Amino acid sequence: MSLVADTARPATTPDMAELAPFPAGPLLTEARADAEAVALAWEDGARTCLPLLWLRDHCPCPACRHPQTRERLHVPLDEVSTPPETRIEEGHLWLCWEDSHESRFAAGWLHQRRPEAPATSPVPARRAWREGFTPVRVRHADFLTPEGEATWLEALLRDGLALIDQGPLADEEVSRLAERIGPQRPTNFGARFDVRSKPNPNNAAYTAIGLALHIDLPNWRQPPDIQLLYCLENEAEGGESLFADGIRVAEALREADPEAFRVLSEEAIDFRFQDETHDIAVRAPVIGCDAEGRVVELRFNNWIRDTLRLPAERMTAWYRAYRHFWQLLHSPRFQLDFSLAPGEMVAFDNRRVLHGRRAFDPNTGARHLQGTYLDRDLLESRLRVLSRSRR
Repeated sequence: MSLVADTARPATTPDMAELAPFPAGPLLTEARADAEAVALAWEDGARTCLPLLWLRDHCPCPACRHPQTRERLHVPLDEVSTPPETRIEEGHLWLCWEDSHESRFAAGWLHQRRPEAPATSPVPARRAWREGFTPVRVRHADFLTPEGEATWLEALLRDGLALIDQGPLADEEVSRLAERIGPQRPTNFGARFDVRSKPNPNNAAYTAIGLALHIDLPNWRQPPDIQLLYCLENEAEGGESLFADGIRVAEALREADPEAFRVLSEEAIDFRFQDETHDIAVRAPVIGCDAEGRVVELRFNNWIRDTLRLPAERMTAWYRAYRHFWQLLHSPRFQLDFSLAPGEMVAFDNRRVLHGRRAFDPNTGARHLQGTYLDRDLLESRLRVLSRSRR
């Protein structure tokens, strides 16, 4: 059956807010059903074919989607091969299935989801740092607005590093900023931690020594995604913050020394943290890649790299590769360094951007940072929510 826009009879206009809480799009001009699919055409010239089973699976009616949560209730177990009765009502698609079930689809919703439509998302793709990279800074007061928060989130998700400045010198401000986005990610150091020199430390961060570039907690199966560090005091001599884009450096290693890259991305090694109450360990490669070979994460932390358990004949190659990667990471060409001022917060992708600091002298003044972690999913979620009001 095929029909164009039906204007001969009054149509029951679907609740478009219920069907599709998305921007309006072009209306349908044609709908043709056969035993396999419904062919659609829109007023902007776009065309597609959507399988019958897909359309039945995505029916937005209250029997198929919970009216409050919008979660799917329908289970697509039955084959659909009988063409539904098909018509266009006020530019939108109406279907009546063999069992008399009715489905109404917003034309704009279908237009966005046709297979030929370009993928759209407010979440930016990750971008490796270029020569002379300067991180985005957003004033604290601006971050508290939807526009400023979205700008900061976009930069952090894209570049892996962004700052907030001109903030208050208030205890727990890092937690308040984090929880605008979502719950803090707790670890064995707690949900929120203080970075300052203290007696009997259980981590090198709680000393005054310099910290070579590293990823936090690579000994966890799922290391924290995003780290926030808020500066409350920084009067001590030294202590400059260091950063390097692990993606950029790993790609430089792949280009300069493909064998070293192969070794570090294929040989799993052990990472382990132990103290009186915790013993957390995992085995994984230093460079993590996806199925297409793209670098997606780093596990680089020399303090908690455990005993190297590799066959003896492969140890020399691993150490050679590790040494080359270390040299590249700590080359001034790839490093970014600056001093955090009181009231500034730096946030970075802990699975991608390595961080460290130069040694400082605690006898010359106080240095106090407060930190926490967030899951990347929460940042992406928050940016999608903010983008709704920016359309």
